[in-house]
Amino acid sequence: MQLRYPFLDHPGPLAFAHRGGAAEGRENTMAAFSRAVEMGYSYLETDAHATADGVLLAFHDHTLDRVTDRHGRLAALPYREVRRARIGGVEEIPLLEDVLGTWPDVRVNVDVKESPAIEPLAEAIRRTNSYDRICLTSFSDVRLARARMAIGRPVCSALGPRGVARLRAAAMGSGYGRLLGGLARLGVPCAQVPLGFRGMRVTTRALVRTAHALGMQVHVWTVDSPRQMEHLLDLGVDGIMTDNISGLRDVLSARGQWHPRQPAACA
Repeated sequence: MQLRYPFLDHPGPLAFAHRGGAAEGRENTMAAFSRAVEMGYSYLETDAHATADGVLLAFHDHTLDRVTDRHGRLAALPYREVRRARIGGVEEIPLLEDVLGTWPDVRVNVDVKESPAIEPLAEAIRRTNSYDRICLTSFSDVRLARARMAIGRPVCSALGPRGVARLRAAAMGSGYGRLLGGLARLGVPCAQVPLGFRGMRVTTRALVRTAHALGMQVHVWTVDSPRQMEHLLDLGVDGIMTDNISGLRDVLSARGQWHPRQPAACA
């Protein structure tokens, strides 16, 4: 029997503010996350990196170079140096624990970017008691398995890259259904997939149907076009991650599928 995960317990398609809504402000900043929450988003998406001295950050890149006014690899720098960096020259890099702690009713999808982030992430989840409102994902099956083990109790997580490949193969009729059924029974309740990859369509009606038959939700990243959002919702996907948070809200509202966060009810 598949476990039930409160993270996924929400009416209608899940709307994820990818990096807080990167198209509408500086990505992975407290200002971006706050804007998304104020717009009614119940789901944020972010990333987990650790500094050389084990401080856990909500930050996407391995280096500071692209989005901040400083340079260097996060894993090689102590926090006393990283904390001086400013995203877009203005915003501090937030601690992931602050994101979890500031909005205790909001759910956070966390992409574990490097292995040194695993233990600090487990500690942050414990300190904020966020077990039921996080979902783990990673581009490494090994890293994802280690993160689950470090947390030490069941939490929502997505399929890793191998699982996604098998899901796609099963959807194409290649006979991986039993193996995926085993993954679902072990407690992998969702697949988070791109719309396409290297010119190949990944999110198809067959893939959505196959995942649903195994009891898995399908969340698609990163979709900024309202037309593509409409197409995916017509396919029956269960969630969309977007940088265009105004666009996704408008699309869902027009379809009667926007279910905004209700902070008063959570107080």
